[in-house]
Amino acid sequence: MPLDAAEVAKHNTPSSCWIVISGKVYDVTKYLEHHPGGAAILAKQGGRDATSEFRTIHSPDVLGYLPKESFLGEVDPKALATLAMASGNKPVPATPPESPSLSLIPATEPKANRPPHIAHIVTASDFESAARAVLSQNSYSYVSSSANTGFSLSNNLASWSRILFRPRVLRNVTHVTPRSSIFGHASPFPFYLSAMGHLGRSHPGGEVELVRGAARRGAHVLLSTVSTQSIDDVASALADEQKQLALARAKGTEAEVDEFPPSTLHFQLYVHTDRAITAARIQRAKAAGAKSVWVTVDTPILGKRTLDRRTQAQEALDAGLPAAAELAGFGQRSHANQSTFEPALGWDDVLWIKRQFGGPVVLKGVQTVEDAKIACQKGVDGILLSNHGGRQAHSAPDALTTLLEIRTHAPEILGKIEIFVDGGLRDGADVLKAICLGATAVGVGRPFYYALGAYRAKGVERCIDILAEELVSGMRLLGITKLEEAAPELVNASRLLNEVWRPEKSRL
Repeated sequence: MPLDAAEVAKHNTPSSCWIVISGKVYDVTKYLEHHPGGAAILAKQGGRDATSEFRTIHSPDVLGYLPKESFLGEVDPKALATLAMASGNKPVPATPPESPSLSLIPATEPKANRPPHIAHIVTASDFESAARAVLSQNSYSYVSSSANTGFSLSNNLASWSRILFRPRVLRNVTHVTPRSSIFGHASPFPFYLSAMGHLGRSHPGGEVELVRGAARRGAHVLLSTVSTQSIDDVASALADEQKQLALARAKGTEAEVDEFPPSTLHFQLYVHTDRAITAARIQRAKAAGAKSVWVTVDTPILGKRTLDRRTQAQEALDAGLPAAAELAGFGQRSHANQSTFEPALGWDDVLWIKRQFGGPVVLKGVQTVEDAKIACQKGVDGILLSNHGGRQAHSAPDALTTLLEIRTHAPEILGKIEIFVDGGLRDGADVLKAICLGATAVGVGRPFYYALGAYRAKGVERCIDILAEELVSGMRLLGITKLEEAAPELVNASRLLNEVWRPEKSRL
């Protein structure tokens, strides 16, 4: 027998909290204190229809991770409309995924402000201020948050300016091409869109909007495990966009798309404590056409996301939940349960993942030359030098310093496996610095999150265009016409080299 909407509406307190999603009623009272996004977010939805918010950020299968006893039944369809109107809920950008470790309901509503006209966006950094006009505090604190004091993030940003170019002159740079490839898949340029979780917090379109924008420019996309939409839906959207581009090309209405090879999806993998869940993620990615799997290895636990904790603590206080607020201040109400991450992850697991996927595997989060050497010995196909955007370890090395450490102590690795870097890049010309030092490509994250939030797929396109124009201009001004001409002699990395780890100086 359907539940009465009036009865559902009565359960709107932390002591008895029911929510409605797609006409089904769930008792989440016992789940409040375990909700990764904090108890306050769910408590605010008590007695309401949270369908629109849920769909903004989640694929339906996430409900399968709730305890079976949480499902109470279906609500009377005739009364559901009344309940929805009473709730006054509106779609908002929020959190994501397909695992038991993610928040079910987004946080606060987005601001009603409008971003400036996109014509005012002339650098990748401009997208952040534009996005702040529309993102909620919860959404902004999630993406901008960094570990501890923020040193790792600020060091990432500063590292690119500590390498200077050594431009050559009197070179014929009339014709320049920045074309590159990732595992044999052609790319118009040596940068890609980094994995970003919770993209629904940026814009309700989430990953679908992101890949549509990327497809229009031929950019490759690394899709996060904790995505808003399922990888199947994202892959379908990418295929659909490429089909539309092909039709436009055939009709001669989009001639410029001839310049771009097709975008491809690659999958970022968090290894779950339950191997069955991890295996299912890998197989799902493979079935969806992911060209490689990037295993995150720098997250045995979640780092201290300082701003995130402050925001969640304030939300809990506003909701009248002081005990939950105190827990939030210590990170016990983070955006992901600890089961999301495998603290016992080891090298044997990497080999298991290689067997499961059967294609290129990258280790995401390598930060020392020792681990780079082991990765090469174990037969991985690539490594991503990264400190997780400055969000994990405090005082972690920036990617460029780690790249120089490898060049100094294990140059034989260069050329044997593909080496990627990410963290803090905000200018397309700086991509060349990494390429000159031996990197395959550079990942760019936060600028695309902000671009998506402010301008949807169009913002993603413009961010790519900005970085690509800066890259091509940088090549001309450096005196090269193709990436094969990029070489260490074209950069002065002396300042960063002074900070590279030296074993002889580390023995006490």
